[in-house]
Amino acid sequence: MVVHYARKQRAAEETVAAIEALGRQAIAVKANLAESDKIEALFDELEAAVGCCDIFVGNAASGVHAPTLKIADKHWDWTMDVNARSILRCVKRAVPHMERAGWGRIVTITSLGSTRAVPNYGAAGMSKAVVEALTRYLAVELAGKGIIANAVSPGLVSTEALAALPVDQQAALAHVTRRIPAGRLVTPEDVARVVAFLCSEAVCMIVG
Repeated sequence: MVVHYARKQRAAEETVAAIEALGRQAIAVKANLAESDKIEALFDELEAAVGCCDIFVGNAASGVHAPTLKIADKHWDWTMDVNARSILRCVKRAVPHMERAGWGRIVTITSLGSTRAVPNYGAAGMSKAVVEALTRYLAVELAGKGIIANAVSPGLVSTEALAALPVDQQAALAHVTRRIPAGRLVTPEDVARVVAFLCSEAVCMIVG
């Protein structure tokens, strides 16, 4: 297994250690997914270390928080490159492995901003809409080869990022939490369990 990271090396190494504790092989690879040559290098290292890629999870995310009309070209390009184009670039390298195996799983992570207008979330939200459209096209084009593509839209996930929100947004977050039927926010573990399910044999007819 290859664990990609951009900046959080310690977190990646901890993930590798947890995987190895299960008796599996894993490596951590740093790469800036906004750059095509770094993606090529990532897959070169993947192929050298583990041989093939039969499951790909596209969850890299970045962006700038600003009103839509304030989004600069460089911020637009960066967000689209990291959040959306990187998935297509990675899948182009991963699919040949899956085709040879006659089996594969592609899971992308999207967000509510793809279908709803969230304040100051325009760049990221629009990039996630691209991710969802890309996932549908991949699903249709690849399902006949035994390669299943799906997207997960987990909603608000309880992470460090939420703790850094301003006071007024924290109040809004508390309001949203009260309206969630389960009475709590989604956790990273919740998302991981859904992703694991979508990588199983049980989803042969859950496509796109």
